Amino acid sequence: MGVTIYDVAQKAGVGIGTVSRVINNSPQISPSTRARVLKVIHELKYQPSAMARSLARKKSNIIACVVPRFTGYFYYEVLNGVQHALSQCGYDLILYNIDKLEKKEEILKRTLRERKVDGVLLISLSISDKLASRFLEAKLPLVLVDSYHDQLDYIIVENQQGAFLATEHLIRLGHRRIGMIDGCLSSAPAVQRLAGFKSALEQYHIPQDDALVVSVNSNGDPEILYNDGFNKFAGYWAMNRLLNLGNKRPSAVFISSDIQAAGAIKAIKEHGLKVPGDLAIIGFDDIELAEYLGLTTIHQPMYEMGTKAAERLIAKIEGKVSDHFKMIFPTKLVIRDTCGGDRSL
Repeated sequence: MGVTIYDVAQKAGVGIGTVSRVINNSPQISPSTRARVLKVIHELKYQPSAMARSLARKKSNIIACVVPRFTGYFYYEVLNGVQHALSQCGYDLILYNIDKLEKKEEILKRTLRERKVDGVLLISLSISDKLASRFLEAKLPLVLVDSYHDQLDYIIVENQQGAFLATEHLIRLGHRRIGMIDGCLSSAPAVQRLAGFKSALEQYHIPQDDALVVSVNSNGDPEILYNDGFNKFAGYWAMNRLLNLGNKRPSAVFISSDIQAAGAIKAIKEHGLKVPGDLAIIGFDDIELAEYLGLTTIHQPMYEMGTKAAERLIAKIEGKVSDHFKMIFPTKLVIRDTCGGDRSL
């Protein structure tokens, strides 16, 4: 068993609270006591744990992060940003993977009740007015990412603007029969991206054909509904629906996520068609895989969203900020090969 804070306290002839205050550079320790404790720490080669560091400050130095699922590319990028920011400030991270909505409520209520963490990040999940009020009353810092509540701090991306840019790009390339593959319409990003798609068609006076818009709500397969439909299986299934329209199929498709686009490309190739020669496509997210696919897409700063959310949460925990905070990241078009050019997939 390794050296503990109790070993240091015993050899230095002080209490564990004193050791903890020395570790945390508290001004309440006399120079002689500080020197004696630091000498013992050096002799025993003691490595303070996060829990030991927190004793004097009555903090755990632990952040809870609640996500729908952390296997998706979007969550991977966001969590990378979160972890980077936390590691810079000496905080540890606990991940809660939510597979059912009722589990989210249970975890948030338990977090409030037990107070074993200093703050909470809630990613791509909504929160009720009642629970939001409870967090505010308890003064337990909470920051939302990819979701919003008017009483809480949140960081989101301009989903509607991004979808508009994607659709507008296809229109400017000369396409008039444009389809869309969306996620589950219970997801706020899916609703917002559909609104952006429709807005672009309306602004350019292009009639919308409902047969060319496929959301995954109409499919009951758990594999397709996984991660709110933002997955490769959903993209593959939805693209097959569009291709089965025959000569009424679209000439271009806006796809709500890059991972859906990967599945859609597979379906296109299986039909003996080429991208972009027979069908132009554009995705959303700009995950790392998009570059290797040559996928034209809409970039959203996932890593930066995670970093900013963690930094904001830490600032709230440490009492450095008290104002209401919202950050809305813009999106940008990243042009590669799948909407035109000489290269084909």
